[in-house]
Amino acid sequence: MLKTYRWQIIALLVSIILFGVAIVLRFSGTESPSLQPTTPPIAQQPETTSEPTTSPTSTPQLIQQSPPTVITYREGLVGEVKRLNPLFADLNPVDADITALIFEGLTRVNAFGEIEPALAKNWLVSFDGLEYVVQLRDDVLWHDGVPFTAQDVVYTIDLLQSPDFPGSDQLNTFWRTVEVQAIDPYLIRFRLAQPLASFPDALRIGILPYHALEGTTAAQLANHPFNLDPIGTGAYQLEGLHIDDGTIKQVDLRVAPNFRLRPEGQTGYALERISFRIYDTFDAILTAISAGELDAYASNNRYERPALMGQTRLIPYTGYEPTIGFLVFNWDRANVSYFKEARVRQALALGLNRDSIIERNFFDPQAGGNVAVVANSPLLPLSWAYSYGDDINAYWVYDPFRAATELQTASERIARANQRQNETDATELVSFTFAILTRDDPALVGVAQEIAAQWNQLSTLPDTTFQMNITVDVVDAETYYTRLTSGDFDTVLVELSQEGNADPDVYAFWHQGQYPNGQNYGGANDTAISQALELARQDVNGTNRAIHYNNFQRAFIERAVALPLYIPLFTYAVNPDVTGIQIGFIGASSDRFMTIRDWRME
Repeated sequence: MLKTYRWQIIALLVSIILFGVAIVLRFSGTESPSLQPTTPPIAQQPETTSEPTTSPTSTPQLIQQSPPTVITYREGLVGEVKRLNPLFADLNPVDADITALIFEGLTRVNAFGEIEPALAKNWLVSFDGLEYVVQLRDDVLWHDGVPFTAQDVVYTIDLLQSPDFPGSDQLNTFWRTVEVQAIDPYLIRFRLAQPLASFPDALRIGILPYHALEGTTAAQLANHPFNLDPIGTGAYQLEGLHIDDGTIKQVDLRVAPNFRLRPEGQTGYALERISFRIYDTFDAILTAISAGELDAYASNNRYERPALMGQTRLIPYTGYEPTIGFLVFNWDRANVSYFKEARVRQALALGLNRDSIIERNFFDPQAGGNVAVVANSPLLPLSWAYSYGDDINAYWVYDPFRAATELQTASERIARANQRQNETDATELVSFTFAILTRDDPALVGVAQEIAAQWNQLSTLPDTTFQMNITVDVVDAETYYTRLTSGDFDTVLVELSQEGNADPDVYAFWHQGQYPNGQNYGGANDTAISQALELARQDVNGTNRAIHYNNFQRAFIERAVALPLYIPLFTYAVNPDVTGIQIGFIGASSDRFMTIRDWRME
């Protein structure tokens, strides 16, 4: 039996002996030899400085990290905040500027006046130009986190179409001609009554969130709390309103976190916060600038430009206002029936030194230059459709002697016609007698007087027998508007504005069908002009639109349908610490924010 457990007994005895040896060595103070590693040596990490340890008796120190600097861009606005709602933005410039950063449309405009997708991903147009099928983006969230869908678009258009819509009559009238249908959550169909190449421009209007306004009718919209607590999809969202004595004095925006989730929002937008400060007057703006309380102010008032240019705290950026000043002939007035003749209008154009007119009446030494520039086309500069000079082989030329010759020929022709009709003496002098109507604006009165003086001098040139008797008719703004819209003028100085429109469609101003119940105030009746405008409108795919607008501009100049005179300058005065600003095509004042993604403030 012991033999069976022999090896176990031996192992037990050895263990007892080793244990005894260990006890003896421990109490004798002898260390056991260390074991040598048998594995390859491990590379040592660089020696680091040990962190100090806090003594239990010392006072603990709290090490605080400085929070990142938040940049606030402060811009001044003159007026009052009424409704931060894109459907009412065209009624109030202050609202328009602020809502442009909060809301988005299906499309937007770029620096060349071209329309590109925004909330839309793309769109297709039917062969007949009557249907637009728009694919919507599926990666967009409202500021409160709810996904954007076609339901929001349909709801917005339904409000615009309602007979009770309390906003612009022009918006309501247009959208009531458009049918809208959601095909699926991210596909929508628009059907028009007639082809309209500028329809993508109309899609720039801001879209409202259905989920936030569900059940709200058009009639209720104007007084809805949403108007001062807006939810959009734009780069910025409302952070707060500052109210003093019942009036909103400040609107604070911040970059929207949900916008940051989109590809275009993940970089840029270094201006984390924007604070719009609201003032009653331009003088209050100047005081705030001088006190260092503002970083920017935008002005489309030519009388404000000199003071802004004189500011030392801000530097000016300049663009073109979406407005052109014209001298318009009345083609439908018996006493000036000669304006129907292209040769008479061409002769008057030859006799007009427009550069001199601008220098004399729009130069301001305090502004360091002109507050307006010469206009050469009925279309806005920087628009993709704009052409002049060599591009279309058409020019405005100042040649008073040739003008006098042409008027002499025209006067002789008129005299012969009068002889045949009235049995008068063919040698009787013909007098070009007419008035230039203008409102009582000092600069415009000066322009009208300069035009009259230049034309009156034509009859004093050699070999002329005709008479020029041009006068200026200055009236107040209300009388001016009444006479303009009723056609009660011989010629008129008028500023035609395309504010809010990026598309170059000027059909409303120059087409034959827009007289007398439209904005073709002088009754311009030129078939070539009307045809070019019609073709440009109908070319919904844009293949030949540029060609049609070239033809329009060439015919306009060659026939002197009206005389473009000047374009007012848009002024954006900004803190020099703000960089990245570029002013391109300005279809509306809020287009100054077009490149805000690239702005930085040092």
